Amino acid sequence: MQQARTPMPRALLSAGLTLGAAALAYGGWLWFSQGLQAERHARVERLHCDLPAPDAHAPHPGMRWVPAGSFDFGDTLYPEEQPVQKTTVAGFWIDRTEVSNEAFAAFVAATGYVTQAERAVDAARHPGLPPAMRKPGAVVFVMPNAVQGQGDLTQWWRYTAGANWRHPGGPATGIDGRGAFPVVAVSYEDAQAYARWKGHALPSEAQWEWAARAAQATTQDPAQPPQANTWQGLFPVANSGEDGFVGIAPVGCYPPNALGLFDMIGNVWEITADAYAPGHPPMGAAPPDPVSPLRAGTAAQRVIKGGSFLCAPNYCMRYRAGSRQPQDEDLGASHLGFRTVLLAPAP
Repeated sequence: MQQARTPMPRALLSAGLTLGAAALAYGGWLWFSQGLQAERHARVERLHCDLPAPDAHAPHPGMRWVPAGSFDFGDTLYPEEQPVQKTTVAGFWIDRTEVSNEAFAAFVAATGYVTQAERAVDAARHPGLPPAMRKPGAVVFVMPNAVQGQGDLTQWWRYTAGANWRHPGGPATGIDGRGAFPVVAVSYEDAQAYARWKGHALPSEAQWEWAARAAQATTQDPAQPPQANTWQGLFPVANSGEDGFVGIAPVGCYPPNALGLFDMIGNVWEITADAYAPGHPPMGAAPPDPVSPLRAGTAAQRVIKGGSFLCAPNYCMRYRAGSRQPQDEDLGASHLGFRTVLLAPAP
């Protein structure tokens, strides 16, 4: 089992810049992958799933109530998930799905907001970047036809100028007809802006994990879940698509958990409000500084949760509630989205 770092910081991407240029030259890019399998699946790709309509009479339509409770926060499969520690969470509301392209487009139309992937990179935060990586863009997954070992992540990750929430795979791609898909290529700042516009917030890591556990204190089975959008096959070169998708799925294509929450595991990673540290800080300790870089020469990072369609048994077993990863807070990626929470009275 490979210890995979799924998110790609800019520092690692800059080493693979020439590969990124090659990816940009590929005009036939097909929604996150270039293999024949992806092409075959793309021809029959579902653009929406039969998501039940939200209850218009509910206090907060489109959200579900998560009751208060205590649980063993974290997991033991990877070092950054530890130490496991007893944590108590107050009740809260959470979006039943990841924020969709349609919902994010409504926010942009109402506010004129411009995402970080649509702006030039802040050179002061990222000194030494090559010129091509200073252009507006995001990180894009491209399925390689072959790899030379799994140590070089730039064989399948590309920093792509022109990639953003409207063009998740780069300038030649778009989201027309994909309003039901999760919005991706957004940053922590973008997610925060959307949440504030809604009068909501981003979930803390503990809130997110408790909701993903469906408010159950029991530890999740570490096996690959059969009813979630993950990677079936040998990552990153072969995805059989047995779960119905080789890339991102529209929201709500898989059964919800016991709280009525869809895609808490798999599909896209989800941004949380918490600054990242390599392990859970001791209970009562001050959280990591969310402004200052956590390591010299890198941007501040946030915890992301839940895994994505790229998680496979041979490379990334992060399709669990207790899994966590760091993500540069100003860097969007084609497998990264979010959902929001609301602190309001119980139903």
